[in-house]
Amino acid sequence: MILQAATLSEIGGIRHAFFTREGGVSAGVYATLNAGIGSRDNPGQVRENRARMASSLGLPPEHLLTAYQIHSAEAAIVDRPWAADERPRVDALVTSTRGLAIGVTTADCGPVLLADARCGVVSAVHAGWRGALGGVLEAAIVAMERCGARRDSIRAGLGPMIRQPSYEVGPEFIRAFSRASDAAFFKPAARADHALFDLPGYIAGRLRAAGITQVEDLDLCTYADDTRFFSYRRSVHRQEDDYGRHISAIALVD
Repeated sequence: MILQAATLSEIGGIRHAFFTREGGVSAGVYATLNAGIGSRDNPGQVRENRARMASSLGLPPEHLLTAYQIHSAEAAIVDRPWAADERPRVDALVTSTRGLAIGVTTADCGPVLLADARCGVVSAVHAGWRGALGGVLEAAIVAMERCGARRDSIRAGLGPMIRQPSYEVGPEFIRAFSRASDAAFFKPAARADHALFDLPGYIAGRLRAAGITQVEDLDLCTYADDTRFFSYRRSVHRQEDDYGRHISAIALVD
């Protein structure tokens, strides 16, 4: 049910998890650990799934916090729990408050967990291609610095996301990446004018360009592994009605 990044696991006072789709109570396309508040799954089952995730982090359900994600470059600093209808419309959460698990929901986009253990600041980032291109990773780092973090001591863990062999994109997508250096993250696809995009490589490149030198990628593909992971793109290709969502979360603990 839980995957972890070694570079984060070795830090004292921090708990984190990249949750898979295993270990929950949902059924059908949501089987079994669906965390998607916005999905059409039974709300009670989603609450139970999220409660199980919070419990595995050693926290009560109301202390597992996720935002209303909008594929933006916005980050919010968190210092208290909130109700589901009070979720901020952002794609990165940052906290220096102990006992809060901040998380992101994904189903192909890149979950990125950041930690500065020395200064006691953590962040969870939802990095789809729009957010990563727009600067959500950099926004999260700046918000961490406002809480006292230092770039040279921030560590990053990249969780399961769609990988290049499964991520074919069209010409409009390709044109959105205008920097010459962006070409390194594309390779030709079988169809003309299409390419295969390296989302985790792009995310890691943005992090390193921002001064984050300790970056670990779990190297797991959501699309290719339907046993362990949900995938939006796979659900579209299979013409399914909906899809489940994972949570990736991090917390400062005593």
